[in-house]
Amino acid sequence: MEYNFRRVGQEDGVKVIDIFNYYIENSFAAFPEKKLSHDIFQPLLEMAKGYPFYVIEHEANGVIGFGFMGRYHPSEVFNRVAELTYFILPSYTQKRLGTRLFNILTNEAKELGIETLLASITSLNKSSIDFHLSHGFTECGRFSRIGRKNQTDFDVVWMQKFI
Repeated sequence: MEYNFRRVGQEDGVKVIDIFNYYIENSFAAFPEKKLSHDIFQPLLEMAKGYPFYVIEHEANGVIGFGFMGRYHPSEVFNRVAELTYFILPSYTQKRLGTRLFNILTNEAKELGIETLLASITSLNKSSIDFHLSHGFTECGRFSRIGRKNQTDFDVVWMQKFI
């Protein structure tokens, strides 16, 4: 099977939000409790403005995942830091696509002068925590029991990698 990694376009909005909504409804990987409107795509693009935003396309099934970076904080003293976000449909995980996407984002981060990558992950998303650990991230902070989704409390785990 062929996969293509390309920059996101306006035409990807519905599919990107559908993938995100899948994780909202079926996991703790996405923080919201209820599905989001497709209108949220424009603010998502704004969050990633000036940073790389990619989709993963499958040759037969179209967009099956996405990932982007965004500002950690609006102050210019944090210009060397970016936060990562990525989601790949479950039937396409364990195929090294996340690693390929992570490498693309990391290489572009270096070109932008980013020196630190951050990820904010729910403590109930063990696969994401394991993914980040296997790619050189370390846990740098944890906010205990600050999230509640579907009547379940969770921690928010912050992970960090110097690049």
